[in-house]
Formats: sequence, structure tokens, C-alpha cells
Amino acid sequence: MKKVKCILLVDDDETTNIINEMLITDMDIAEHLLQARNGKEGIELLEKKFQQEQGLPDLILLDINMPVMDGFAFLEAYQQLDFPDKSAAIIVMLTTSLNPSDVERAKNAGVADYINKPLTEQSLQEILEKHVW
Repeated sequence: MKKVKCILLVDDDETTNIINEMLITDMDIAEHLLQARNGKEGIELLEKKFQQEQGLPDLILLDINMPVMDGFAFLEAYQQLDFPDKSAAIIVMLTTSLNPSDVERAKNAGVADYINKPLTEQSLQEILEKHVW
């Protein structure tokens, strides 16, 4: 199976992160897996990786409802980052929100896809085939 260089999980729920990490590891689809507990940590992690010339993740799985900085604030901050090729990173909202206004807002913010939790092998495979590979 093909592998991406890096996937970033941005979610405040520790259990969700553990389950998603196990899924991604079991599928053996990423060389590196990074995690952030909120949008602010996610932005800081991206800035650190960029400063170390490690590049952006291929895929960012982003929750909406998080403390400190939610998913939409992350998207706004991400757009302000002065990185070349920001559009190369595929951002997918992975959330429990079924609110139609959240779906519309995510699409308007340039999110590649909007997936309801839980992440499954099938949904992750579809994301990769549709947006990454």
C-alpha cells in the first residue's frame, strides 16, 4: 500500500486520537503521525516543522469543537501562515457535528472534505484515494 509522508491529527479527545493512531498505524499508510490537542497546538507544530524544514503534513484531520482554538480558528490561522505550497496539505474536517452550517462553513474555508466520526478504515481509504493519491 502507498504511504504518505506525514499525517497530523488535531483533536482534543485523547480516546479519539488513540483510536485514530491505532487505525493509521495498522493500515501502515504514514511514515510519520503527529498529534495536537487543539488548533493552537496544531499551528505551533506546523510552524516548528516548517522552521526545521520538514515540510507540511500531507493530510490534516481536524476536529471542529476544541478548547483554546477550534477547527475554524485553526483554518483562519493556517491561511495566515507564510508557507509556500500550503495548498499541498489536504485538510479534512473529522467531527461529530452534523450542523449544516458547519459543513457549509468548512467548504467555504477550503476544507477538502467533511467526514463524520468515527474515522474508519474505509473512510480513511476513501479520503486518501480521493484527495492524496
